[in-house]
Amino acid sequence: MFMVDTSVWIDYFNGNSTVQTELLRNRLGEEPVIIGDLIVTETLQGFRTDKHYEQAKILIGSFPIVTLGGEQNAYKSADHYRQLRQKGVTVRKTIDVIIGTYCILESIPLLYSDRDFDPMVDHLGLERVNPVS
Repeated sequence: MFMVDTSVWIDYFNGNSTVQTELLRNRLGEEPVIIGDLIVTETLQGFRTDKHYEQAKILIGSFPIVTLGGEQNAYKSADHYRQLRQKGVTVRKTIDVIIGTYCILESIPLLYSDRDFDPMVDHLGLERVNPVS
């Protein structure tokens, strides 16, 4: 099982061929995919047409959607953000820290193309989905 970040979903829905979107295409139906509620919001808010929005909503709704927030994740996300800041790393989006922290706490690998997650892999133990696994 793995979680797919907004950065990959956006490329996927835009038809962009990247290492991450190809990995997603190859693993859909082969391995369980989960999606976070905040990722659903970030992904769907960008659609310009109702038709594409509804199509994406149907596909996304076919995956288990997990709640990324909650008290434990809120405190731990703040801890993680502070730990990274102490190392001189500023994550641009708080929502990425929340997503990464959820994956760390639940031991769920994350498929992403957003560089904000790299320091979480390097310093906090976030597991990145490996394209060759």
